[in-house]
Amino acid sequence: MQMNQYLAATFTGIALIGASLGLFRTKPVAAQTERSAAVFTSDGKLQLPKGYRRWVFVGAPLTPNALNGGKAGFPEYHHVYVEARNMDAYLKTGSFPEGTVFVKELTRVLNPTFPDGSRTEPSGRCYFNGELNGIDVTVKDSKRFPNSNGWGFFTFGHHPLPYAESAKESPCRSARSVTWRTSPKPI
Repeated sequence: MQMNQYLAATFTGIALIGASLGLFRTKPVAAQTERSAAVFTSDGKLQLPKGYRRWVFVGAPLTPNALNGGKAGFPEYHHVYVEARNMDAYLKTGSFPEGTVFVKELTRVLNPTFPDGSRTEPSGRCYFNGELNGIDVTVKDSKRFPNSNGWGFFTFGHHPLPYAESAKESPCRSARSVTWRTSPKPI
């Protein structure tokens, strides 16, 4: 009986040592999440990022037609999202790290009732979000986009849903697609 107990204790000890060594070989959780949200296909197209509405909401500038002589370049709200870790890096260093992804989700202005494009709702007269109308994505990757200041621009459609699941780079707008107008002091 002592031999069986000895073997059981030995095997249990070996199993515990093996499990402990396995834990030391795994990467910490933070290191596993350090990869970019940008996923490219084998032919270089960017896949539409997933879960971006859970990222940091940076803001929603509005460029309605009525305030732009009836001809706004993009007459809609631009809901801008960035992953929290990339925003944190920017706030600490003053620059976005490689792999940063911005998603700009476009929405039309909700059925305007006044010439300036506004309407009245229970909260008052204002501009309100209407239907979804497009998605643009900007990716920081200096090696992949050396000719556009390290940023690549992709559009998944400027129209109501559904959008393309992948998009090729649009070089004509890459260099000017990310303009960060504030210069926060690093903390």
